[in-house]
Amino acid sequence: MGLRIAMVAACPFPARRGTPLRIERLSEALTELGHDVEVITYPVGESDAPSSFPVHRTSKTMKVGTIAPGPTPRKLLQYDPMLAAKIGQLLSDKPFDVVHAHHVEGLLTAWWGRGRKQVPLVYDAHTMLGSELPSYGGNVISRMMGGTGRWLDVHLPPLADHVVTVTPDIRDRLVNCGRLTGDQVTVAMNGVELDVFSRAVGRAPVAPDRVIYTGTLAGYQGFDLLLKAFAKARAVRPTMQLVVAASSSFERYEELASSLGIRDAILLETDDFRVLPDRLAEAAIAVMPRTVCDGIPQKLLNYMAAGKAVVSSAGSAKVIRDGQNGLVVPNDDVDAFAAALLRLAGDAELRDRLAAAAYDHVARECAWSRTAQICENVYVGLTGGRAATRSTLMANNAA
Repeated sequence: MGLRIAMVAACPFPARRGTPLRIERLSEALTELGHDVEVITYPVGESDAPSSFPVHRTSKTMKVGTIAPGPTPRKLLQYDPMLAAKIGQLLSDKPFDVVHAHHVEGLLTAWWGRGRKQVPLVYDAHTMLGSELPSYGGNVISRMMGGTGRWLDVHLPPLADHVVTVTPDIRDRLVNCGRLTGDQVTVAMNGVELDVFSRAVGRAPVAPDRVIYTGTLAGYQGFDLLLKAFAKARAVRPTMQLVVAASSSFERYEELASSLGIRDAILLETDDFRVLPDRLAEAAIAVMPRTVCDGIPQKLLNYMAAGKAVVSSAGSAKVIRDGQNGLVVPNDDVDAFAAALLRLAGDAELRDRLAAAAYDHVARECAWSRTAQICENVYVGLTGGRAATRSTLMANNAA
């Protein structure tokens, strides 16, 4: 008696970053629970490998590649209208029980595509636009974009029948906006692939002062803060190395790294999930410099699942408790970040204790199956007995 779920991905899919990864893993976990999940997405993805569920694209031809995070004219004027049309077509052709739309572009395209069809709509809120949009606008228009984002945070989520958020922070902020009640918003935190990262747990790093950063180098990640902190730490400990396993170009940071005198201590690697556990195993310290993050950074959970000691800015620490399962430093505090790096580099016992506690936390709290079960409860609450009725009718028709 599984549900038929239309999962809307207004992003490249699949892709190894927060939103598309959540969609992929959640879809897999819901499929394992016995539900029929079909993903509706852009014509772009980082891989054309087959999945355990159908993927519908806005174009018959898939482009292997990616799209940078944030709003772009091509997404807003081409990809999103095409996605809305595709959603409308599929909802007309198939008896879906629920539409689960991720991030605000997914919500808007799903709401538009659904039209007057009586299919419950779930909005999966990964962040707050009031804090995210300014990071894409530069200094001149960041304040205007922040105001626009805050307005959208108030008025867009109520378009859905229920909202799922990745952190309690987002849930509380949406409820405090006054347009949603507490029972209309549910927290379903991300999971992590413990089995993938298990081979990294407990392995000795190649050096006690080898630091690693993974993922995108977009401006909102605070990578410039990391470079400045690393330069201060390396001035004290010249053997320190920084591994950057990035999914975007390092070019914008070349000048800063050279001016700080640390370019020769930075090892650039291509972001490749297949070898990520081994790269994490070789490092002693993993870092999260991002200062503004309403959601849960997937890289943070990956670090913890690999059994790494983490240094994080307060804004992205989320499940890190300072001195218990990682080190948390004040936002934008270069000196404190550098001091935390040096502290971990010089204290193997502290690194091991924090790493073990980090792993224990995600092993206990962060399974994708748990995320799927929470979403399943939301679906059941929205659909009532309609899914059972649909399944019975289809069985009768087949007979």
